[in-house]
Amino acid sequence: MSYQVLARKYRPQRFADVIGQEHVTRTLQNAIAQQRVAHGYIFSGHRGIGKTTIARILAMALNCRSAGHPVAEPCGVCDSCVEIRESRAVDVIEIDAASNRGIDEIRELREAARYQPARDRYKIWILDEAHQITDAAFNALLKTLEEPPGHVIFMMATTQPEDIPQTIRSRCQHFSFHAVRFEEIVGQLRAIAEHESIQADDSALAMLAEAGDGSMRDALSILDQAIACCGTTLTAELVRGLVGAVPAETLEEILEAVAENSSERVLRLADKLVTEGQNPAHLARQMVRFLRNAVMAKVGGADSPLLQISADERARVARVAEKFSEEDLTRFLQIMLRTHSELSYKQEQRFHLELGLLKLVHAQRLLPIEELLSQAPAGGRVPTPPATPSRAPASAPAPRPEVSRPSPLEADRARKGGGSKAEMSAESGSTVAVSEAPSAAAGGDLAGRVLQELEGKYGMLAHHLEQAEWKVEGTGVVVRTAASTKMLGMLLVPAACKIINAAASAVLGRPVKVQVVGGAANGNSSPAPVPARPGRSRASEDPVVRRMREKFGAEIRTVIDHKEKPR
Repeated sequence: MSYQVLARKYRPQRFADVIGQEHVTRTLQNAIAQQRVAHGYIFSGHRGIGKTTIARILAMALNCRSAGHPVAEPCGVCDSCVEIRESRAVDVIEIDAASNRGIDEIRELREAARYQPARDRYKIWILDEAHQITDAAFNALLKTLEEPPGHVIFMMATTQPEDIPQTIRSRCQHFSFHAVRFEEIVGQLRAIAEHESIQADDSALAMLAEAGDGSMRDALSILDQAIACCGTTLTAELVRGLVGAVPAETLEEILEAVAENSSERVLRLADKLVTEGQNPAHLARQMVRFLRNAVMAKVGGADSPLLQISADERARVARVAEKFSEEDLTRFLQIMLRTHSELSYKQEQRFHLELGLLKLVHAQRLLPIEELLSQAPAGGRVPTPPATPSRAPASAPAPRPEVSRPSPLEADRARKGGGSKAEMSAESGSTVAVSEAPSAAAGGDLAGRVLQELEGKYGMLAHHLEQAEWKVEGTGVVVRTAASTKMLGMLLVPAACKIINAAASAVLGRPVKVQVVGGAANGNSSPAPVPARPGRSRASEDPVVRRMREKFGAEIRTVIDHKEKPR
């Protein structure tokens, strides 16, 4: 007698033997007991979780001859049950829809459905991989599904129910199968190992269950392979080498090196794994799983039910979770997910893996923008800029003044436009300092220093701006010049504007935007400035907005005030 693989040898033959699909088996048993059997079923879900198995058990329960009527649990010994189990029943036809997907095959099925069963109570068709059937073939089956003979039942198993037309799904009862839980797979593997006289430790069984990825059939296939490779004694090391899994301690070492900001150690560990034969894409996938478990351990603790791993790996991910914040682990997981997706279509996979691991090291150096905007000197005051700032080299602008982050009460006062340059809060006892442009930076003094910055390298540009009128308006600078239209156009070229902005920013010690406009300098021909809207004024006074403008040189383009009522 030929050897029978474990997945077939231990295939469930009763509803009670099926694990992980209680919501399906209970509903089908109740339907049989209440004589509410449908004429069409769709079983969908992950591979290897019992879709076709339950279809066979349901066929046995409907055609079981022991009680003379459909039963909630097949006997398994009558002629009908034995023939269905051995796939040789005349009235239960299993069709591989992947290879019998055309309209001609479905027409033959439809014609055969008109005839009574040869012996059993129902004529049952089990269509495996039903999503492979063409739309034309489904349309040919549509009328039969809508008004089937009383002796016909269709059962369709599929991993992609969305590919089955809605017209077919609406005429069938749809059961969505769940992936088998980690603990249930481990328990089933342990029971089978004991029955087969196999000695397997808990870590080895956990590794087999994890490799199954929610599929009972896949886990049994790997167990069969492990027995053939390692004999009757299974250890975690032997199973790990068989399935090609990266040791959890190595993944922990990589993240320890990340915590130490040691790029060299990370690259050495990656080089060791790749040299040992680890596929970069598989290694990235293992890192994704390990980081996901670390995030779950950080959020729910080492005993969280979200962790479906062995006890040893629980301890490892818990130690990693203690080294990083939840934000860091989330960022690491996002980086490795992107790296894993990129490796699927990249040629130099090793280089992209190393780049992804280096990103983990550098990601810790990133500061959240909230922390950057809230930075303030120890004294809590904003340093007041000097009356006459010294000239800074163009290549190294003067340091920008720091602005303290006020309390919510003080920020609200600032937004309402209240308060003077320095205002004491009675509630908090803190001082809010509002920075202003240096008084000496206005007028000719500002123009002289900016022109001095431009001399030499940009002498021609400085010459054309000598007769212009310079004025500080708000947080920017307006330059009015009576130059010709052609010359004004040259001054408004983006490259020229960038040079002028850089020079003015170096003089004032903060990012500033210079606006060059036409009109006679020191005259009245230029138009009056448009007053700022209240919303823009309030936005410019907001401490966070002010900090953004000073830190990044940001510019207010549009203000949407949600407090203003729509007109």
